[in-house]
Amino acid sequence: MDVQEQNPIVGGTSAIRVEGLTMAYGDFVLMRDLTFTVRQGDIFIIMGGSGCGKSTLLRVLIGLKAPAAGKVFYAEGSLWDASPAERNAILRRTGMLYQSGALFSSMTLAENIGLPLSQYTGLSPAEIRELASLKLSLVGLAGFEDFYPSEISGGMCKRAGLARAMALDPDILFFDEPSAGLDPVSAHLLDELILELRESLRATFVVVTHELASIFAIGTNSVFLDVDSRTMSASGDPKELLARTTDQNLRHFLTRGKE
Repeated sequence: MDVQEQNPIVGGTSAIRVEGLTMAYGDFVLMRDLTFTVRQGDIFIIMGGSGCGKSTLLRVLIGLKAPAAGKVFYAEGSLWDASPAERNAILRRTGMLYQSGALFSSMTLAENIGLPLSQYTGLSPAEIRELASLKLSLVGLAGFEDFYPSEISGGMCKRAGLARAMALDPDILFFDEPSAGLDPVSAHLLDELILELRESLRATFVVVTHELASIFAIGTNSVFLDVDSRTMSASGDPKELLARTTDQNLRHFLTRGKE
């Protein structure tokens, strides 16, 4: 298996550690023996072909699906050995951007972003409005507080969804196919925004994507899920993996078979 040496642009402290993870649906084993580390400051890419289990792995990491075997460790301890209350406390340090943005259509952008703040903090409506405006400005949507999702473009909806994911100042942000449905220009702008936020927020990003442009533009670390062997075959910086891998499935994925 190809394994990357530590990347000098991120820290050595782990944000998430996965050990011996197996994912299954009943008797069907989707992936087995996954072991990798997401370091603090990483933009960590979960990559692989269709049906390899990328989204299922994301669901395991964010507490929506229990693994068949293995462990997922955050700084506070083992996610799936924790009580429900302890697990919720661990996951409060995370934020999630879904494929569609998952904004509530009947709420303005400010109201969408203010929702987790009203649920989990004791802030006043005025303070929530101020913070919502700040989060929108961070993603380039200053002045759009009173717009509804139907009044803005798909790329802007993704940015608004990201603003909501950042509402509670999470240490780790999860993205599920953030470029899905976007034109190349909007996808590139979203990649640039992720890089900017990583520098300004010092957060860790875990991104499910199959888009090569995004993988090489933003990825500092990754895991490749091989659908044929039903396990991981590589982990590390995608650019470094492409330069040295001898794994044909990984090379085919990273070149789309054009070599």
